[in-house]
Amino acid sequence: MASSPSETAPLDAAELAERLEALVYMVLSVRRSVKGAAAELARFPRPAQERFLRALELVRTTSDELAFNFCMFAPPALARLEAEEWDEWVLHVMGRYDEGGVLAAIVEMQRIEDYVRYQRDARAGVHLHEVEGLLGRFVQGLDGRELRIAADDAPWTDTETLHLPPVISRLPDREANFALYKAMAVHLWAQTWFGTWRAPLDEVAEDWPDPARALERLHHLERLRLDACVRRALPGMGRTLEAFGGNGEGLVAAGAPWREAAAALARPGATLEDSLRWLPAAYEAEAVPPAPPYQGVLRPERVRAVQEARRLRERGALAEALAALAAELEPARGALPGGRFERLAVPDPARPEGFRVELALRGEPVAPSPEVRALLDSIQQDLGDVPPEYLVPAGPGPYGARIDAARGGERPRAEPEAWVYDEWDHTRGTYRRGWCLLREREIHPGDPGLVRETLERHRGLVKHIHRTFEALRGEDRRLRRQPEGEDVDIDAAVQAWADRAAGLEEERGLFVRRLRCDRDVAVMLLVDMSGSTKGWISDTEREAVVLLCEALERLGDRYAIYGFSGFTHKRCELYRIKALDEPYGPEVHARIAGIGPRDYTRLGAAVRHLTWRLGQVEARTRVLLVLSDGRPDDQDGYRGAYGVEDTRQAVLEARARGVHPYCVTIDEEAMDYLPHMFGRSGFTLVRDVRRLPQRISEIYRRITL
Repeated sequence: MASSPSETAPLDAAELAERLEALVYMVLSVRRSVKGAAAELARFPRPAQERFLRALELVRTTSDELAFNFCMFAPPALARLEAEEWDEWVLHVMGRYDEGGVLAAIVEMQRIEDYVRYQRDARAGVHLHEVEGLLGRFVQGLDGRELRIAADDAPWTDTETLHLPPVISRLPDREANFALYKAMAVHLWAQTWFGTWRAPLDEVAEDWPDPARALERLHHLERLRLDACVRRALPGMGRTLEAFGGNGEGLVAAGAPWREAAAALARPGATLEDSLRWLPAAYEAEAVPPAPPYQGVLRPERVRAVQEARRLRERGALAEALAALAAELEPARGALPGGRFERLAVPDPARPEGFRVELALRGEPVAPSPEVRALLDSIQQDLGDVPPEYLVPAGPGPYGARIDAARGGERPRAEPEAWVYDEWDHTRGTYRRGWCLLREREIHPGDPGLVRETLERHRGLVKHIHRTFEALRGEDRRLRRQPEGEDVDIDAAVQAWADRAAGLEEERGLFVRRLRCDRDVAVMLLVDMSGSTKGWISDTEREAVVLLCEALERLGDRYAIYGFSGFTHKRCELYRIKALDEPYGPEVHARIAGIGPRDYTRLGAAVRHLTWRLGQVEARTRVLLVLSDGRPDDQDGYRGAYGVEDTRQAVLEARARGVHPYCVTIDEEAMDYLPHMFGRSGFTLVRDVRRLPQRISEIYRRITL
C-alpha cells in the first residue's frame, strides 16, 4: 500500500518545533528555544527528519540537557552522514558524554568533519575491543607469564600488560589490520620473553650525552634481535613480521654499522648484552633503519616500577613456598632455618637461556609444586636465572614483614586497587565503555560472637546440615552397563537375555561400577549490602551466610564471600568477607558480623568482577551465588529496565566464561524480572525471609549436584 503524501512530505519548521519541544521541554526556558534547530531540520527530507527525532528520543533517555544540545549541534551531521552511519555516530556522541559530560559531547558534535574523515578512512580498521579476546587467547598460548591486553596510544609493555592502539586502520582491509595487531603483540611478548628488560634501560640511556637518542638506537637494535628470535621460535609469525617491514630491506640505506649489527644479532644465542655492545656504533651512525609499524615505543621507567614490585613480591612468595615445601619434605627439620635449596640447571631448548631452573635438597632433586614452578619460571624470565639468595626458605613469621624491616620502614598505604568495567545500555544496544569504577574494600568487623550465637540458635538445623553434607561428600556415583564392576546390573542382564532369545547381539555391559565422586567446585557468594537490607533482613542474611559456611566447610568446596554496594557508577564497591584461600576462622566470623546495609544495588559490575575472579580459579565447576533482597537500583539511573538489562548481560557474560550464576532472593516482585535476568532455572524465591537460613544450604546442595 503506497504512503500518502502527508506521510512522506517533509515536516515544516512549526511541526518540527512542536515535536522537538515535546522531547526537551524539561530544559527549555525563555532563553532556550529549539526554533532555530527546527528551521534547520525543515530543509531535510522526511526520512532524515524522522531519523533525527528517533535519535533525540534515545539521547533523552541519557540526559535532557544532552538532548537539548543535540538539537543545537547535531543537525549538520545529518547532512554529512549516510543513514547507516548516523546511528553509530549518535552512540559515539553519547559515549563521549559518558566520558566527559555535556561539554565533551558538544565538542564531538562540532567535530563532525573529523569524525567523517576518520570513520571513512577506518572502515577497514579493527578496534581493539573487537579482537581483545582473540589476542588475549593468542598471547596466552605463548611462553612466559600471563600477559594482559590494554588500550593505549602506541604499542608498549610494562612486562605484565601489552598496551596496544585502540584501533588500527592504516591497512586496506580488516585481515591485514588484525595481522598488524598480532605482530605488535608478538613483538611486545618477545621483549618480555627474550630478555629486553633484564637491564635498567633508562639507566643505560643516561650514560650517553643524548639519552633519548641512545634509547632510540637501542630499541632498533633490540628489534633486529627480537625479529630473529621470533623467526626461529614462531616461523609463521616471523613471516608476518617480515611482511610488515621486518625483512631488513631498510638496512641498506641505514649504513654498514646497522647491517653488521643485524647479522650479529640474528645469530642464535644473541642477548641484550650483544645489543648493548653494538650501541656505540649505532649511536654514532647518522641514520637509523625505518621502524616497522609493530615496533612501538620503550617506556623503561614504567617497566622499572612493575618489575621492582613483582620481584619483591615473588621473592617473598618463593621463600614462603619453599619453607612449606621443606617442611613437607623433611618434617623433622622444619623450615630449614639458615639453609637453602640448591639450584639445578636442566637443559631446556624452549627457553631463551637454554635451561630451566630446578631444585635439589641435600643433593637430591625435588619436584616443585605448581606454585613454586610458576615462581621459579617468572623469576628466571626477569633475571635470566634464579640467584642462590632467592632459594632460602622463609623463617618463622611473615616474610613480607622481614623485607619491610630490612628496607627500614612500614609498607606505604595505597589507595585500593580499582577495576574498570563496561556497562550494558539496552537503550543504545551497546556497552558504555569503561563506565563502572569498582574497588575491593575491607569490611569493618563486627562481634565474632554472632557466629556462635547463630550456631546455638539453629542447633538442630546445624546437625542436619552436618549429616547431609557429610553424606554428600562421601557419595559414590553408580555407573550402569559397564564391562566390569562390583555388582551385576539386573536391568542390563534381563535386556541381554531378551536380546539373545531374539537372536540379537548380546549386551556387553552387564555390571555396575561405583565411581568415587571427587568434587571440584569453586563458589563465590555475593551478598547484597544495599541500604534496603537495613534491619532484620540484614540479620537474616548474616545467619544464612553462617549456615552456608557450615555446609561448605563440611563439603570441602572452595569458597569466597563478598558483599556489594555502591553509590553511582563511579563508586562500585565489593567488601571482602572471606577470600578463596582464607580459612574460616575468627577473622572471617568478625567480618560476617560486619555485614550491614550501605548504599545502592549496582549488581552488574559486581557480577562481572567476581566472574573475573572465578576465571582465575582452576575448578571443574564455578558457581556465583547471589544473595539479594531486591532488584538492581542506583541513584544515577541504574534502575528499572536499565539495571535489569545490564545485570542480565553480566549474567550472560558469566555463563559464556564457564561460570554458573544463581540468585537467591526474598523480593516478592522477583517474578517480574528474575526469570529475565537469571533464566527460569537460575534463581530461587524465598517468600518468607525468616526461612532463608533454613533454605540456603539446601539450595546450594541442589545447584551443585
